Amino acid sequence: MADTKIDTNRKAELLSSPVEHIDITSFDARPIIDAWGKMSFTSRDAARAAQILNMALEDEKCSTWLIMAGSTGAGGCLHVWRDMVEYNMADAIVATGASIIDMDFLEALGFKHYQAKEIPDDNTLRSLYIDRIYDTYIDEEELQHVDGTIYEICEMLEPRPYTSREFIYELGKWLAAGNAKKKDSLIQRAYEKGVPIFVPAFSDCSAGFGIVKHQVERRKAGKPYLTIDSGGDFRELTEIKLAAGTTALFMVGGGVPKNFAQDTVVCAEILGHHDVEVHKYAVQITVADVRDGACSSSTLQEAASWGKVSTVHEQMVFAEATSVAPIIVSDAYHRGGWRKREARNWAKLFK
Repeated sequence: MADTKIDTNRKAELLSSPVEHIDITSFDARPIIDAWGKMSFTSRDAARAAQILNMALEDEKCSTWLIMAGSTGAGGCLHVWRDMVEYNMADAIVATGASIIDMDFLEALGFKHYQAKEIPDDNTLRSLYIDRIYDTYIDEEELQHVDGTIYEICEMLEPRPYTSREFIYELGKWLAAGNAKKKDSLIQRAYEKGVPIFVPAFSDCSAGFGIVKHQVERRKAGKPYLTIDSGGDFRELTEIKLAAGTTALFMVGGGVPKNFAQDTVVCAEILGHHDVEVHKYAVQITVADVRDGACSSSTLQEAASWGKVSTVHEQMVFAEATSVAPIIVSDAYHRGGWRKREARNWAKLFK
């Protein structure tokens, strides 16, 4: 941290309203989804997305994966994703590093995200060590504590290559050993439930800062150090796809997590498994524009041309995710398809 004096009173004033995470179990969204199904535009798209998620959860042969990009965790949806794990609605997770480390792990350490009810000049925010995500704040000093904690955990681990799945498993183990200030984080719940979490661009977050510091100091000392095995990530998730057979993707945002999860079908074919199923069910919630040629905005129909996704049960929902995802997941929770599902515990594949 720069050696500058921070106006702590002004900082406390701006960070006075913590984000409260929505609880999908506290309200029954079924009447809303039923009503949306009789409407048009995005409402009907969201209702069909809910129908597809429920179909996937009711399909005894199907393994459902949660795919996350963007800042929904900071915006109040951390407990939505945690509860998808808790209530057996997500068998594997693919996400950005920010979603898992900068948001979930940060809160597991006892820190918060804050509503930006006032947004001064961003240079003023910088002088106060406040980071802004649209209308949400993160305390940079708390985020640097996350960086430092990742560094300390790196120092505890055997210096060898780890997949992101392995490393996040170690984070969950560390939290469950009594180090968590918040006991019900997504990382810890996934560790306890045997739900593997993959972050295919793992260094692009606070984990990266901690790992780089660990590597630089170890190199200077002539000692071996920990690395992240990106190819191993791809191999492991493809192994889950092969073990699962029928799969569903519930995608929030797009980017690297979306493509990484979809590409497991292609990877399996390259490995000689020509009978691998494309992802049978797929939902994506996004505000990305389909005209720019990017992965985040590419439609699920487009993914079918690559041999990744079936077009029978797919739905794009062009909406900001914090406004519709909790409704869709609450609907699935109250319809109860998850109650009869067999827990997959894909973590057992890697023991």
